[in-house]
Amino acid sequence: MWKKIITNKYRIATFIAILFHVVGLAGILWIDTAAFASLTSLNMLVMLVLVCWTQEQKNTTFYFFALICYAVGFWAEAAGVRSGVLFGNYSYGSSLGPKVKSVPALIGINWFVVIYCCGTAMNLLQQKIRSRLEPGALSSFTRWSRASIVIDGALLAVLFDWIMEPVAVALNFWQWEDGTIPLLNYITWFAVSVLLMFIFSLLRFNKANVFAVYLLLIQFMFFLVLRTFLPA
Repeated sequence: MWKKIITNKYRIATFIAILFHVVGLAGILWIDTAAFASLTSLNMLVMLVLVCWTQEQKNTTFYFFALICYAVGFWAEAAGVRSGVLFGNYSYGSSLGPKVKSVPALIGINWFVVIYCCGTAMNLLQQKIRSRLEPGALSSFTRWSRASIVIDGALLAVLFDWIMEPVAVALNFWQWEDGTIPLLNYITWFAVSVLLMFIFSLLRFNKANVFAVYLLLIQFMFFLVLRTFLPA
């Protein structure tokens, strides 16, 4: 009975996530790009609620991890905007809502959702691999499992950022000083992601939220379609 309830929650959350992203896609491409881009902050809040709703066995550690991601992500962005040293020289536009220290107040939510989804995806992938390994191979795999979650999860997060970056510029989420996305941006994204993925691997909370994988795929497809068809 409980498993059926959880499955239904995943289905409902996935339907809502698909609906929001399809409507956003259609609005950005064919109706009013600026108006629908300005709703991104609402989308971020809804996806946060869906992630928390579908998270099984929520405990203090889960919320602590969310807070760490928000704080680290926000302050990294604030330091980056101020100095230009971390990510390169960039500034935020108006599409992501109210700002604190020249950084959208909700940007930390994006960091949490991306890191949580990437980490959960890697964790579930490892569970699948473990279930198919022989005992001898399982021992060797287990020794490297944390490193895999940290490094591979961080690389997945950087891939997500690489897909998103041109779209974010086109939608005025942020703008780069010379119009070019610097390599430093991806290096710092990787470094911050490694830190947060390491914390993810250490903290003990349920990491089997299938909806997180669905949401990651939905957002990958959303930005891939916009990257392909949105005028630069």
